[in-house]
Amino acid sequence: MPIETPDPIEEYVHILFAPEDAALSAVSRRQEQAGLPAINISPTEGKVIGVLLRAVGARRALEIGTLGGYSGIWIARALGEPGRLVTIEMDQRHATFARRSFVEAGVGDRVEIHEGSARDILPRLKEKFDAVFVDADKESYPFYYEQGMRLLRVGGLLLGDNAFRDGRVAHSGDRAPDVEAVREFNRLAANDPRLFATIIPVRDGLLVGVKLAD
Repeated sequence: MPIETPDPIEEYVHILFAPEDAALSAVSRRQEQAGLPAINISPTEGKVIGVLLRAVGARRALEIGTLGGYSGIWIARALGEPGRLVTIEMDQRHATFARRSFVEAGVGDRVEIHEGSARDILPRLKEKFDAVFVDADKESYPFYYEQGMRLLRVGGLLLGDNAFRDGRVAHSGDRAPDVEAVREFNRLAANDPRLFATIIPVRDGLLVGVKLAD
């Protein structure tokens, strides 16, 4: 099912549990005005991520794919103080946009943006994170999986957006590179003995896994 299809159940959850404040709603509005892609996570997904981060007591998180900063705001707020979010964005214009978003949301002091290709930046990172959120170019998802698992502490969360790829992962005849890459990301998570994982059917599918061992 396309993620644009209205879902009354998710809308109910959104209104009751995940209402947007002014800072969050401003991100989507400013993205549209600036001509940035309108591909943010939904408020409901943001709240699910926030609940999961709080459940594991996350204080250090890595996000692969910043865009306008919408998902990063949800993550940074869930980390609390003295939490720290490291987020990677390839497009300099997007990174500049996101910095404003983080400041306006009151989390600018706990977010560090790395500008450049995640394929170049990730192998250079050495620190361990409590959570890794993947939401970038889909063709690189298998690479992001391996790097995310390397950087994740035992007991930490691996999170992957668009695990359903607009429902296309369920259609065996769809062999598009982006769909195949997301399928591989899902297969890796399902079959990795180091990870206890599933997909939560919120919006376009949120893969969630707990790292059991290095």
